[in-house]
Amino acid sequence: AIGRKGQNVRLASSLSGWNIDILTTTQESEKRSEEFKNLSQMFISDLDVDEVIAHLLVTEGFSSIEEISMVTPDDLASIEGFDDELSKELIKRATSHLEKVKKENMETLKLGGVDDYLLNHKVLTVNQLMKLKENNITTRDELADLSNFELMDILSEMENDKADEIILDSRKHWFKD
Repeated sequence: AIGRKGQNVRLASSLSGWNIDILTTTQESEKRSEEFKNLSQMFISDLDVDEVIAHLLVTEGFSSIEEISMVTPDDLASIEGFDDELSKELIKRATSHLEKVKKENMETLKLGGVDDYLLNHKVLTVNQLMKLKENNITTRDELADLSNFELMDILSEMENDKADEIILDSRKHWFKD
């Protein structure tokens, strides 16, 4: 299936636009083990939980603090060994951690020279503002100078309609008179 010297994989990758990695069973097992370890460590440090709880969260399919903050206490309590009190506490810690990170990122954006228009934007999230800053978009005019395709390239999860809305709104001040 791989083809001679991987030619079928390269063709499938080219046709699908996906990056296809071929791994041995050992490599795949090591990769999964490393991901499990990294996710567990993130939960241990960010949620201040012990190793057992972190491992249970990863085993149940949680891969981010955001996922934990958005789940219902009943869903978490359905995990064997978790009760309502623990579930509520985990959600509280996740929400608190996300708020702390958001506050730190907003401070970084302010110190980085991002203007008030962007900082107070109703549609753009803090993570999206961080991506814009990484691409040297720190003012309303720099945002307004982008095409919707450029904005969608920077903010890969953004849809065309939303990009149009943001660009047009950022240009409004050019036409006021």
